[in-house]
Amino acid sequence: MYCFLIIASVFSLFPLIWTLISATNSNADILRGTLLPGTHLVQNFVRLAELTDIGRAFWNSTRNAVVATFISIVICSLAGYGFEIFHSKAKDRLMGVLLLSMMIPFAAVMIPLFQLTANMGLLNTTIGFMLPTLSTAFLIMLFRQNTRSFPLEMIEAARIDGLNEINIFLRIYIPTMKSTYAAAVTITFMATWNVFLWPRIIMISPDSITMPLLISNLMAGYVADFGVIMLAVTIATLPPILLFFFLQRYFAEGMTGTIK
Repeated sequence: MYCFLIIASVFSLFPLIWTLISATNSNADILRGTLLPGTHLVQNFVRLAELTDIGRAFWNSTRNAVVATFISIVICSLAGYGFEIFHSKAKDRLMGVLLLSMMIPFAAVMIPLFQLTANMGLLNTTIGFMLPTLSTAFLIMLFRQNTRSFPLEMIEAARIDGLNEINIFLRIYIPTMKSTYAAAVTITFMATWNVFLWPRIIMISPDSITMPLLISNLMAGYVADFGVIMLAVTIATLPPILLFFFLQRYFAEGMTGTIK
């Protein structure tokens, strides 16, 4: 069993390892298929800085992902809390409509969403970028399902003690549901960080470029420098990986609805 798990782990980690190794090699070494670290890391970084504004792209992606994640978590956790704590049949029907919206592909709503964003004057803005992700049916469902295992006796006791709903949410619900918040933060940050199609449509100015767009631009030339591309991919991969490792102990609990 351990041999099988080791082999599966090697196959799973090989693309990441190959990316890290390629970021240190020249284009010629990569085309030759070398699997050993090279000495061209500094040259690749200098070339990347010459070809692109990597600092601005990294800042744009970080700002967009952090702000969108924070607002989305606040909205969706409040919605999930309200759907379950103030339960009713009407809310169940509304939740069913929200779940049906998950079956609609983004390509089907892309054009009307672009028209809406353009009419609101939000093209090439952070708000326009975040608009489709501020509230998602999946996160609302995640918080609602996990709230079902929340001890309602705590809320009733808090109400008897005189706490209002806002204080109950802030002082009791959030600390108790920290594993769910960790899972939601991880999912939302990774989705927002890696999104490509929507910023490709609305981010017109070069000053609004994000990391996925920067990598796409590097691959669009007639001659691709794979060392530079792999270095950009490595830089773009670091924030989601660091976030996941920081929150991984809570992630599994949040996805399974475990409350401690």
